[in-house]
Amino acid sequence: MGLHAALAVHPDSGKGAAARIAGTVAARLRDHVDRLDLLAANTVEQSRALMDRSHAEGLDALVVLGGDGAAHQAVQFCAGTGVALGLVPSGTGNDLARALGVPADPLAAVDAVIAALRQRRSHRIDLGRVGENWFGTVLCAGFDAAVNERANRMRWPSGPRRYDLAIVAELAAFRTRRLVVRTDRDELELPAVLAAIGNTGFYGGGVPICPDADPGDGLFDVTVVGDADRRELVRLLPSLRTGRHVTHPAVTTLRAREVTLSGNDWPVYADGEPLGRVPVSVTCVPGALAVLG
Repeated sequence: MGLHAALAVHPDSGKGAAARIAGTVAARLRDHVDRLDLLAANTVEQSRALMDRSHAEGLDALVVLGGDGAAHQAVQFCAGTGVALGLVPSGTGNDLARALGVPADPLAAVDAVIAALRQRRSHRIDLGRVGENWFGTVLCAGFDAAVNERANRMRWPSGPRRYDLAIVAELAAFRTRRLVVRTDRDELELPAVLAAIGNTGFYGGGVPICPDADPGDGLFDVTVVGDADRRELVRLLPSLRTGRHVTHPAVTTLRAREVTLSGNDWPVYADGEPLGRVPVSVTCVPGALAVLG
């Protein structure tokens, strides 16, 4: 039976990087499959419609050329189906690809995808689920989600400086909030700064917020930053980039299959995408996604 694959291209990913290499990636894939659908869309709705059309015609694998936003859309489509996901990172964050050991170089990544396609090789990973929404990396609420939300509202400046300014602005308005964390194993109630529920370890372009998270163990790793004043938070933030924050006295780590956050109205983000506000209930679904490789 012939191998039917689709290449979903998100032209804006990586400041246009995806668009610049799309032709090369498509040509390499086309030599190794019986049918390749090229899916390029300007909206989430258009992208999903194209994916659904390919699926109705017997799609075996979806290869995504883009960043974490593109991967998040693909996860919504592939979760719970027999369609395997391949990642060719070309965004600014690429946290799911990083966690799964995908080569950072897009052309090396497409070669890895081709090798997996030729051998029909895939494995299953866990996903997080909130209602009808899936996520592959980290769901966060609190300070980090507020920074993301503020940065998304800012028109200037562009790039990393936007997030730097958003951090400064959020620090100026910072205060701890009451947080209740209920899991199938534990319950916490405390003044807190942020909570992160990790299916994988990384968010924000390589920050190991849940450094020991494993997307194949059927459990989330949960990181809660508790009662820290503004000065202590400023000291703590750099250690987030190394994973050493988990040893700080204000940080609590848990492992659980089900997690509910309540007690305030913090913004919630998952895979870097807005997902409403606290309260939120999250479930780890073992083996929900087939990944090439």
